[in-house]
Amino acid sequence: MIQMQPNTDLINQCSEILIAKNLTIAFAESATGGRIASEYAVVADAGKFLKGGIVCYDASVKKNVLRVEHDLIEKFTPESPEVTQAIALGLERLFDAALLIGCTGLTNPGGSETEQKPVGTMFFYGSYRGKKIFKESKTFQGDAQEIICCAVDHFSILLLKFLDENADEKIDMIFNQDKTKVKSSVKNSGNGFDDWSVSWP
Repeated sequence: MIQMQPNTDLINQCSEILIAKNLTIAFAESATGGRIASEYAVVADAGKFLKGGIVCYDASVKKNVLRVEHDLIEKFTPESPEVTQAIALGLERLFDAALLIGCTGLTNPGGSETEQKPVGTMFFYGSYRGKKIFKESKTFQGDAQEIICCAVDHFSILLLKFLDENADEKIDMIFNQDKTKVKSSVKNSGNGFDDWSVSWP
């Protein structure tokens, strides 16, 4: 067993900052099936920052609800950096939220996995008022439940790094491990996603 529950300390840290900065957030989730949104929904005062989310597990939902182009899905597959960005940006017409988040990936065999994109590969995209704040892939080990829980944590790390200039220190405290190990989890994995950097406006 690797991990069966997301890290609530990470989620609470992000939620507190979202509330303090008066920021709102919405999610488009495919492989995680709404798990990210549901974990944030149980935080105290979640109504102050959580606008909602769409579970777009099937490609038809991506196309019909989030208006992802059919050709984009056909060319890059539903589990890809390009489609992850598209589902996040597709939230813009559905939710009045400052932060729009997309997550796709492969938690079980039978999808678009390849040697370069094995089961466990998850894709993350986030935008703040139309500006990219992170765009990344990460491959996790374990069964579907473990992969999803790791994906929730990884998203929270990416979000915290955007929200808080002291994020590394806080992440170190949460995980009780040295900074190099934590940093390695949020670097570019080389699967088509670039490194990101953004300053708080």
